[in-house]
Amino acid sequence: MTREFFVALGLYLLIFFMIGVLDLKKIKNFTDYSVAGKNQSLWAVIMTLLATVVGASTTIGITDTVYTIGFPGIWWLAFGALGLVLQSVFLSEKVRSINADTLPDLAKKTVGGVAETVIALIIVVSWIGVIAGQFVAMKSLITFALGKENTLVFAAVSIIVLAYTAIGGQMSVVKTDKIQLGIIFLGILCCMGYLFWGIGGDTASVSENMELMNENYGPMNLFTQFFVIGGVYFLGPDIMSRNFISKDGKTAKKSAAIAGLLLLVFSFVITLVGMWMKYNISPDEIGEGSVLMYAISLLPKPIAILLIFGLLSAIVSSTDTCIINASSILVKDIVKKESVMNVRISVVALGGAALLLAMLGRSDIMNLLTGAYSVYTPGVIFPLAIAIFAYGKRELKKGLWMSAVILGGVFGILGNYFKMPLIALGVSEGLLSYFTLIGMGCSLVLSLAAVNWRKKNKWV
Repeated sequence: MTREFFVALGLYLLIFFMIGVLDLKKIKNFTDYSVAGKNQSLWAVIMTLLATVVGASTTIGITDTVYTIGFPGIWWLAFGALGLVLQSVFLSEKVRSINADTLPDLAKKTVGGVAETVIALIIVVSWIGVIAGQFVAMKSLITFALGKENTLVFAAVSIIVLAYTAIGGQMSVVKTDKIQLGIIFLGILCCMGYLFWGIGGDTASVSENMELMNENYGPMNLFTQFFVIGGVYFLGPDIMSRNFISKDGKTAKKSAAIAGLLLLVFSFVITLVGMWMKYNISPDEIGEGSVLMYAISLLPKPIAILLIFGLLSAIVSSTDTCIINASSILVKDIVKKESVMNVRISVVALGGAALLLAMLGRSDIMNLLTGAYSVYTPGVIFPLAIAIFAYGKRELKKGLWMSAVILGGVFGILGNYFKMPLIALGVSEGLLSYFTLIGMGCSLVLSLAAVNWRKKNKWV
């Protein structure tokens, strides 16, 4: 497969690099580069939104989780789909009408400049972990495809992804996402179809064990993931970036709803792949590798190559979006400039930092992503959502609102990055597992308290 892989990989990367080069002449200003001109159509937004959310965690990570805990592993994506639908119902049109370029810019327009800076810092720092998680997945996939670790190939692929993202910006990301989404969906569907109808195996156990909760996943897991994962899909920076590029509020609203429904279908398909593997392949056979990558070895060569590039597309489509968004936020909301050149430099700097983090050692994809989400979610979701709802109708006590962001974020940081020191101080592991939820509760109460419930003026 090595020769075929290199030929396909070369063509794959060349197409995306050329898209970036061709878009270079179309970029006239910061709006074109960072939010694709704010004129994207319904299906363009739907496709780039789905390509953004279907990444390493929702393919490789989900199948690994399903293999471990069973069918309840579907909840990660199911809550993501629900978050998108809730965004469509409650937020999409309101957010698009505010006409922001980034999520911190949205905070600036609804709360003020200090809110912009603080939220920008939270996102940029946290999203280095998110990007690193995608690079870790890419490294594992390339190692599997080549049959051995090859740092040079991994670095070359990563550099080309950074290059076309830096050259073409959000315009190129939207276009490449369309191609990548088609490869992702086709690869996963062909894999599921071959496992169930080409190989067959023990499919009865799959259908008999489609429980939504079990001994490995209880009500508290359900409750936690609803807020931590669903919250990111409801009001996350990468998700909302697709709102900002849409041509109007109705497009933003419809795209979130349709993408949510399609994501729910995808969640069922990818979960079925994990379930088939769970009841047909023993842990000894898989070893320390990824469940979905082991599935590739069971497929005919054409489907195997298609799935490899489907997984690579899933990783790349999430990586480029995360990098361009984090870089735009760094320049616009922290440096306080609208400079295309500075964003390009930031793409290289942030992407390089995440790449270095990924190359330092093998890390767990889901832990990297969950850790980042667990800092962002308690610090930002509730305060920013309440600020959006209050915008134009109620005033906010900014000091109290900022305390909601800071306290929520502190709980997330402590619960995910300072576990051992806190345990040494006598904090129980059970209590630490609830720190993210405690942070969300604190940020909700404080941000609600920050709302001046009197109307903004007597005419409102």
